[in-house]
Amino acid sequence: MNILPNASTMIRLMVSDYVFQIRKVLMFFPRILKNAFVLTAFVTLAFSQQGFSQHKTENIFLITTDGFRWEEVFGGVDSVLLNNKEYTKNKDRIKETFWSDTASVSRKKIMPFVWNTMAKQGQLYGNRWAGNKVNVKNPYWFSYPGYNEILTGYADDKVNSNDKILNDNITVLEFLNNQPKYKGKVAAYSTWDVFPYIINEKRSGIPVNSGKELVEGNLTEKEKMLNEIQSNYPSLASDRHDFITYYLAKEYIKKNNPNVFFLSFDETDEFAHEAKYDEYLFAANTVDKFVGDLWNYCQSNPKYKDKTTIILTTDHGRGNKVKSQWTSHGQKVPDCYEIWFGVIGPDTPALGEIKTEGQFFQNQIAKTLAKFLGFDFQNGKEIGEVVKQTMK
Repeated sequence: MNILPNASTMIRLMVSDYVFQIRKVLMFFPRILKNAFVLTAFVTLAFSQQGFSQHKTENIFLITTDGFRWEEVFGGVDSVLLNNKEYTKNKDRIKETFWSDTASVSRKKIMPFVWNTMAKQGQLYGNRWAGNKVNVKNPYWFSYPGYNEILTGYADDKVNSNDKILNDNITVLEFLNNQPKYKGKVAAYSTWDVFPYIINEKRSGIPVNSGKELVEGNLTEKEKMLNEIQSNYPSLASDRHDFITYYLAKEYIKKNNPNVFFLSFDETDEFAHEAKYDEYLFAANTVDKFVGDLWNYCQSNPKYKDKTTIILTTDHGRGNKVKSQWTSHGQKVPDCYEIWFGVIGPDTPALGEIKTEGQFFQNQIAKTLAKFLGFDFQNGKEIGEVVKQTMK
């Protein structure tokens, strides 16, 4: 008797076994898909929270110049203020340095870096004459509420004074300093001495050099000299001269190579409060030079070259329609909610001056800043969304 199966039987057995194996795999296929989905979601979340990003930006500098109007940014010298003897004591000097019958020429004289570099290689928002609007969300239109909104993305109605009160809200600086990738790589320098409270230096652990504070520790020769100048040559307008703030900040950057840096100037606002339109313009021109110098430093340093984004903005506007109100700002002064901002960096398309109609808000800056570094900034508040067109 032949105990071996014939060929047809063997084929049937093989096919049957093959089908059984396929069925077995199919039984577990939904579980495989589910596990794959969970794994993908976990990896995506992990990469998002750890700052892994397709963006080229690894470093970001947020820079502000207090109370500098969009009118001068986009229109150059205001002829009404120029010809007002109460505001402009040295009219001839202003005309020689910054004036032109053409707004596009005058604005470039005041802010050459903004218009020759940022507006060509990056983006500039807030020309309301072109229908492009940037507003503050907070209802107060002065400094602490504005800086809180810039840094936290949240227009907090409870932040309603310039008093030195520790900020309950978490800033994007604190958020990033709590990420392992950027721990100890976040810092701030400011002319106005309220920033240690706005940033909440004690809670956040972020070093904030501000106002009359001298630099301590192992000092460079430049830091020693700047400390001496600050001690012996006090500013009559602000808590200290903006040039002291800038050059101390630059020394800090050269020594410590921070990834995230906040730099805030104040003299534009203070000279305006003193009704000195000529000094206000020169202060803005000086800030522009500082930003240009910092950008050039970044492009000459391998750590920062082609890996750094700069965001430049202001905390509030100031009087416009009634020229006698130019020196002031706040709820009682029309139009002080109107601001502007610019962005330049390796991930920002070179769209230049944005002339299309649109509405943007101050509370969008914080989340946009974090997004450049690959993070979804959250602080438990309802904050502004990313300005998507600022990045590829």
